[in-house]
Amino acid sequence: MPEEDLIELKFRLYDGSDVGPFQYSPTATVAMLKERLVSEWPKDKKVVPKAASDIKLINAGKILENGKTVAQCKAPFDDLPKSVITMHVVVQPSPTKTKPEKKIEEEESPQRSFCSCTIM
Repeated sequence: MPEEDLIELKFRLYDGSDVGPFQYSPTATVAMLKERLVSEWPKDKKVVPKAASDIKLINAGKILENGKTVAQCKAPFDDLPKSVITMHVVVQPSPTKTKPEKKIEEEESPQRSFCSCTIM
């Protein structure tokens, strides 16, 4: 594939740092981008995604769907030659893993505060 067909992307993390830039084929899917991002994630960050499903990618104010290709996600103003497209990354860990832990902590907690209101 000729080099001019590749799209150069970098990913802006929550703290303002960047991962990349990397070059992708226009036919690469958003799911493929997420998988690479998880594998290239900086180890010194406080928030680390465990899987690609923990990541949301945003480009031009839109959350990108896993099945779409890079070419479908490009904004029209990104057609400048030799430009690097910046996608923003939001990490949202799966809520199913954290909820049961909280319930266990609440059940084991010896102190509970109750509040009541009486309207006369």
